[in-house]
Amino acid sequence: MTWHGESLVGFDLETTGTEPLEARIVTAAVVEVRGGEVIRQRSWLADPGIRIPAQASAVHGISSERAAADGRPAPEVAAEIAGVLGGYWTRGVPVVAYNAPFDLTLLSAELRRYGLPPLGPVGPVIDPYTIDRAVDRYRRGKRTLEAVCAEYGVVLDAAHEAGADALAAVRVATAIAERHASVAGLTPALLHERQIGWYAEWAADFQKFLRKKGNEDAVIDGIWPLREPAAEPSAR
Repeated sequence: MTWHGESLVGFDLETTGTEPLEARIVTAAVVEVRGGEVIRQRSWLADPGIRIPAQASAVHGISSERAAADGRPAPEVAAEIAGVLGGYWTRGVPVVAYNAPFDLTLLSAELRRYGLPPLGPVGPVIDPYTIDRAVDRYRRGKRTLEAVCAEYGVVLDAAHEAGADALAAVRVATAIAERHASVAGLTPALLHERQIGWYAEWAADFQKFLRKKGNEDAVIDGIWPLREPAAEPSAR
């Protein structure tokens, strides 16, 4: 049986912003799926310790007031998420994250921010965003999760709800494997390695494109799936 018929774990964060080294976790979900069916799911609501910008609340629906009243302390949430993901990786179960460098880098920054142990060995990771760009490079249109779900016929029940996005990421990964035998035929470990190269190639091409368009200082980070900061993220 190929990897997409085995257990897969979807992971998603909803946050205070779009910069992974600065943003904080608001909600999170880890969804274990086998054969397209949810086996178990864990979700978290965190008090990020800062106000949630209105733009972010408009996306995921969580206000500062709700997070402060009902959310758990951010260090506890970050530590639990890291422990759950680490447990799956120890067992060799792939973690699926759409645009993995964002979620994993943000989680890593949160752990560092609160003086918690770092993520252990990371992988295998399956990132449908990176894979889709590699196997269908010239397809026009957006590559948001919603757009890619539409491309592969995956139902996304509630975009920007962490559990729904995590499940949709798994189902998109499965759909890509079903459409592309070259992806399905790889082991999770080899697919992880291929994504490192695919992401670096995309970043280099995009950087070249931006510079050609006049943005001579454009720099696109080509590291996948986890970026380490040049300096410590700002303290609480």
